[in-house]
Amino acid sequence: MAEPSKADRKANGNGKVKIAAVGDLHVQEDSQTSYRDLFGEVSREADILVLTGDLTNLGKPKEAELLSEDLRACSIPVVAVLGNHDYESGCVDQIAATLRQAGVYLLDGQATELMDVGFVGVKGFIGGFGPRMLGSFGEPAIKTMVAESVNEAMRLENAMRQVRAKRTLVVLHYAPIVETVAGEPPEIFPFLGSSRLAETIDRFKVSAVVHGHAHRGSYEGQTPGGAKVYNVAMHITKPTGRPYALIEI
Repeated sequence: MAEPSKADRKANGNGKVKIAAVGDLHVQEDSQTSYRDLFGEVSREADILVLTGDLTNLGKPKEAELLSEDLRACSIPVVAVLGNHDYESGCVDQIAATLRQAGVYLLDGQATELMDVGFVGVKGFIGGFGPRMLGSFGEPAIKTMVAESVNEAMRLENAMRQVRAKRTLVVLHYAPIVETVAGEPPEIFPFLGSSRLAETIDRFKVSAVVHGHAHRGSYEGQTPGGAKVYNVAMHITKPTGRPYALIEI
């Protein structure tokens, strides 16, 4: 039997929402790559598209404009967070404004509700995982780095407290667990995410978590509290066989 259409799923009241998620598009202003066909395909396959950061390659306004043009092919809502590449050129405010003008629900410490699902998003930050997580000790530069990691976790917590929906998807760029960065060189694990994010997530009831950043990581893991985590960076092999993951919640 064919899978029900989006309209059928809404009509029959099964309550499931199909979310397509992908990260690390790295749109370049001098590239011939277009995501129009991919966004058109996603619009047929899913109810909502989630983008997990590094939307641009060098954080240039022109790159954001090109992405916005491609997003015209997307006929479903788009939720996104920014990644570290989007900060590279110091134009993050302009990039954010361009994407929001294109209709993207760009989250940076906020929550939004679509189709009875709460979406909570922050970029996250580095710091490492588990007992090897970097602590606030020593030089001021180290303390500043740890403070940024703690601040991102606190902003995530504040956003989580805004959610009233029974189902919640957490959208990050950096990884909250070590399992989904496995495959990357171990030497760079501390720069791929932080357990502080997972500690925050596990204080709440969360349906799933998506992130990017770790291009050579692993697709699936879970927080210590049991929340499912998916690394949806573009280059990660996914069950769909496509650059995006499909997650039903």
